[in-house]
Amino acid sequence: MSKTETPEQTDAAARMSTAPAEEEAGAPPALGVIGWTRWFWRQLTSMRVALILLFLLSLGSVPGSLIPQNSVDETKVRAFKEANPTLGPLYEKLQLFDVYTSVWFSAIYILLFVSLIGCIVPRAWQFAGQLRGLPPGAPKRLTRLPAYATWRTEATPDEVREAALTLLKKHRFRARTAGDAVAAEKGYLREAGNLLFHVALIVMLVAFACGQLFKSEGGKLIVEGDGFANTLTQYDDFRSGSLFSLEDLSHFSFVLDQFSGTYEPDGPQRGTPRTFEAAVTYSEKGGPDKKGVIRVNEPLEVDGAKVYLLEHGYAPVVTVRDGRGRVVHKGAVPLLPLDSNVTSTGVLKVMDGYRDGKGRKDMLGFPLRFVPTYAEDAQNRMFSQFPALAYPVLLTSAYHGDLRVDSGVPQNVYQLDTSKMTQFKDAKGEPLKKKLLPGETMQLPGGAGSITFEKEIKEWASFQISQQPANGWALAGAVAAIAGLVGSLFIQRRRVWVRAVEGEDGVTVLEMAALGRSESAKVPEELADLAAALHSVAPTAPEAEPAEPDVDVERDGK
Repeated sequence: MSKTETPEQTDAAARMSTAPAEEEAGAPPALGVIGWTRWFWRQLTSMRVALILLFLLSLGSVPGSLIPQNSVDETKVRAFKEANPTLGPLYEKLQLFDVYTSVWFSAIYILLFVSLIGCIVPRAWQFAGQLRGLPPGAPKRLTRLPAYATWRTEATPDEVREAALTLLKKHRFRARTAGDAVAAEKGYLREAGNLLFHVALIVMLVAFACGQLFKSEGGKLIVEGDGFANTLTQYDDFRSGSLFSLEDLSHFSFVLDQFSGTYEPDGPQRGTPRTFEAAVTYSEKGGPDKKGVIRVNEPLEVDGAKVYLLEHGYAPVVTVRDGRGRVVHKGAVPLLPLDSNVTSTGVLKVMDGYRDGKGRKDMLGFPLRFVPTYAEDAQNRMFSQFPALAYPVLLTSAYHGDLRVDSGVPQNVYQLDTSKMTQFKDAKGEPLKKKLLPGETMQLPGGAGSITFEKEIKEWASFQISQQPANGWALAGAVAAIAGLVGSLFIQRRRVWVRAVEGEDGVTVLEMAALGRSESAKVPEELADLAAALHSVAPTAPEAEPAEPDVDVERDGK
């Protein structure tokens, strides 16, 4: 209690609180299972511990954002371990590569969940009691409350109380007549907002847990003209929650009809992407074909799944012929972009059906480098100076031998293992290498065949197909949390009393007072507005004129 706070104010403010009553400090609980369990439960369900756990949960999410996660990209995790031989094993023991499924993160998560429920249940029970109750009667001395007004009126006490009751109800107060005063209360939504905020946090925690347990997420690179059916074998990479079942995969398919991108043609922002669009034809659950366009941050929603557009690149169409002139490969080769101007690199592997000039079975490998708009630096190294197809050039060399596809070691489709291969040489004995324009061909020495850069150049796009069953609940929880927080911060619980009694001279004495849960300038202002409105109904009584004194005047001679 502050120095300026009276016992009446303290008692009235305490009765307005809906927080669980705190027990008086006493001796610590006796040793024993029951005693320590009660003590632990009180600590766990306190608001202080809930805030600490919420802070720890936020803090624990930081490593998940800064350190590569197995659930997102295992390749980056392996690269991190190779680059950091000391930190890698330490992070592995601390489960920092699997933060959101780690034991310590799950423990914080579960404790916060239990703590919030333990906070909410008693508060909700007491708040329900407050809603069922009536505003308390007026304190004996209203003059001690922080906001106070009084005047005398010719209206009778009953008329004043009736007018006050009507006025307060009109201003959405819960009001009743209690003795010689009208008691009113307002601002219940403050505690309702507080409870809503905590319930919304629980909803968000449950939604987050369901999203992690039942989610599925995979990636697929598709060349123009090719399609995708939502089955496990179609994915380039796939991740899912521990409770996800393959039967939960959405039933749909789509074909990438065309990818189009536009770029800033000149100026300081030359080459900056302006639009990326993937025109697709899709069908849901075997239904009729539909047309759609997928843009960045504008996914295609189909059968509960969302298809996001992630990246794009070029896929030159290449034809490879063997020593007898027979076509052993013809198709688009997706290449990975290296920079913002889409300088791209990749590999073409010919594993089956190829025979060299002597009719012997062999394998071919072609490292490829592609630029959509050709340029060279001072060292005659080619690069792209614009991302659109203005002057496309394909640089290739050639190897033959064992591609080691049967070695049992997983291979990157964009890299070529040349440990068991031999590079073709030109007539001068130099490694065979040539820059090809669309329509040009590079002949392999010794009648080993050829590779042709066709005039057709396709584009590819990579998509992320995601199923997050609890996203709607998470969004609803976030909106509800914000609404509850706004209510708990800006709505003030306050009480108003209006007392009307007959004075000794028969004139009614009217008193008004207000009390809020915290110091606020709005409480006196609100009381002033109410007093002005009530004053128009029960105006101030005129001051009684003083009686003239009796004066005896003595007249001369009479």
